[in-house]
Amino acid sequence: MKFFWISIRTLFICLSILLGSMFYSAHRISLKTHRMNVKSVPENDAELTVFFISDVHRRRIPKKLLNKVQSRAGSVDLVIIGGDVAERGVPSDRVKNNVLKLSSLGPVYYVWGNNDREIGESAIRDIIAAVGGVVLDNKSVRIPEHPDWIISGADDPSSGNTNLKEAVGFEQDYMYQLVAVHNPSLFNKILQLSKPELLVGGHTHGGQIRFGPFGMQPRGEFKEQREYSQLISNGFGTTLVPLRFGAPPETHLITIQYKKRSGES
Repeated sequence: MKFFWISIRTLFICLSILLGSMFYSAHRISLKTHRMNVKSVPENDAELTVFFISDVHRRRIPKKLLNKVQSRAGSVDLVIIGGDVAERGVPSDRVKNNVLKLSSLGPVYYVWGNNDREIGESAIRDIIAAVGGVVLDNKSVRIPEHPDWIISGADDPSSGNTNLKEAVGFEQDYMYQLVAVHNPSLFNKILQLSKPELLVGGHTHGGQIRFGPFGMQPRGEFKEQREYSQLISNGFGTTLVPLRFGAPPETHLITIQYKKRSGES
């Protein structure tokens, strides 16, 4: 009997340590940096700096994260919020404060996640509009300080409103394209319609809780292909349970080197 109770206590201690480490992992602050050279052109003479964050859910954006970005990049050319900035039960004031903090880094571009409308579509639109941000719901816009570039975004498939052809289309002339969606399952369909230099997405949480190679979703990854690069992020927050294991939270600072259009100052 004594051995039984010792075993129970040992098991309880081990479980407590495991849960504690999973909770700690879920609340880490990580900024991953990536560099890419468009089409590997050696004489590239300009840089586009992108901060990407997805799947904030219930978390608060800490000042420490903003300081990390600013210390590594100063300012960024655009902040992409890759969906799920909210979910049911998250106070709109928290979402508003999070977006306001992110907007201090640079211009905000937002794509819908599968949970965002749970706090009301109008609430999200008002929050993005309040910081002068752009909702990329099936449209492309030119990046003002980098006129050779457009950024495209599609609504999330959960809405039933996804229109990829409309999302990646752009009637005016451009040289480079960045595509942002929440769900990376759209990547292959987008590549059949357009030839972007970079695709970014989140949604998967990297599986959130995984044991080595085993998880409900693949671990997040930045991958350079021959013709394009893609980023699937583990995301910043959690859903269902505030725990992570084997798939730590991520945010991303991407520096893109590219060649300006001939004659551009």
